[in-house]
Amino acid sequence: MPPDRGPRGATRLLDAITDVGGIRVGHWTHRRWATGCTVVICAAGAVGGVDVRGAAPGTRETDLLRPGNLVEEVHAVVLSGGSAFGLDAAGGVVRYLEERGIGLHFAERTIPIVPAAILFDLGLGSGARRPGAAEGERAARRATGGRVAQGSVGAGTGATVASLLGGDRALKGGLGTASERLESGATVGAIVAVNAAGAIRDPSDGSLVAAPRADGSGFVDLDAHLRSGVRWPELPGPDAEDGEDGPENTTIAVVATDARLTREQANRLATVCHDGFARTIWPAHCRSDGDVIFTLATGAVEVDRYAYAALEALAARAVERAVLNGVRAAEGLAGVPAAAEWRDEGR
Repeated sequence: MPPDRGPRGATRLLDAITDVGGIRVGHWTHRRWATGCTVVICAAGAVGGVDVRGAAPGTRETDLLRPGNLVEEVHAVVLSGGSAFGLDAAGGVVRYLEERGIGLHFAERTIPIVPAAILFDLGLGSGARRPGAAEGERAARRATGGRVAQGSVGAGTGATVASLLGGDRALKGGLGTASERLESGATVGAIVAVNAAGAIRDPSDGSLVAAPRADGSGFVDLDAHLRSGVRWPELPGPDAEDGEDGPENTTIAVVATDARLTREQANRLATVCHDGFARTIWPAHCRSDGDVIFTLATGAVEVDRYAYAALEALAARAVERAVLNGVRAAEGLAGVPAAAEWRDEGR
C-alpha cells in the first residue's frame, strides 16, 4: 500500500519503519502454532550495527556488524520466534535475496548479508513447529514498503509480556513499529518484537500498560512483590533450584534510518536505542533475557554531529513507541489475554 499523501503531495508518515526510504517489511504468521517471523529488507544495502544487552541471546551474523570488521553492507535482518530453531528462517531470506541478485558481490558470487535474532515462544503454541527457511522466504516475498501490520503477527505472534511471576499471569506481547522525522530531513524508524518478562509502562505519563495479572482482575504490584523477597514460581536463569526454568523472554528490534552513518555511529545508535527498552520495560536486560537491537543506515541523508545527536534521541523515542504499539495492538492468543482484554474484563 503506498504512503498517504498530505497537502501538495507531501508524504505523510505512516509511523512505521517503512517511512525510511528503501526499507520493506514482511511477516510470516501462524496463529495456531503461535509463532512467526518478520523480515526487514534493505535491497540497496545499509551500514549495519548491533548491541546485544540480554545475557541469553540467540543471534546470527552479529560479529560482522562490529567496528573493524570487513563487511560494510547488510541487506536484511530477520526477527523470529521459535527460539534457536527460528534462526533457520534467515536461510530462506538469504535464498530469496540471492535469487534476485541482492547481496555482496564477491568472487563472482552474490552473498546476501542477513543477521538475525530470535525470541522464545515455544511454550505458547505448538513448540514442535517453528519458523524455518521456507517461512523466512515467505516473509521475504511478502515484504512491502507500505503500512506494517502490528500486534500478534510475525515475530510477535507468540510473544508474551509480564511473565516474571509465572506464565499463568502473563499477558500477550506483540510486534510494534513507529517512526520519527527530524527537521534535518532524516527519518528514523523502529520495529520491535516485545517478549518481555517485565511490566510495560508508558514513559510519557508513567501509566502501566501491562504487568503480571492479579487474581481476579488488575495487575500485581510488581515493584512491591520484588521488594518483598517472596519467591515467585519461575526462577531466572539455568541455575534455578529444583530444576525449574526461568522466564524465557527477549525483546528484539531493528532500527533503520536514512542518515549517512559510519559503522561506529551505527553501533553507537544501537546502544543508545536500548534506552527505549529500559524506559518502557521493567526489568529489562536481565540474565535470562536475549535483548538485541540491530541498526540499518541507508545513507541517503547527510547529518552533522548536531543532527546525529538528535537522531540518537529520537531513535530511542521511536523504540519506546514501537514497544507500546506492539503491546497495545496485540490480541489474545493460546489462552493468554491481551492487556486491553484483561483491562476490559476487570472493569
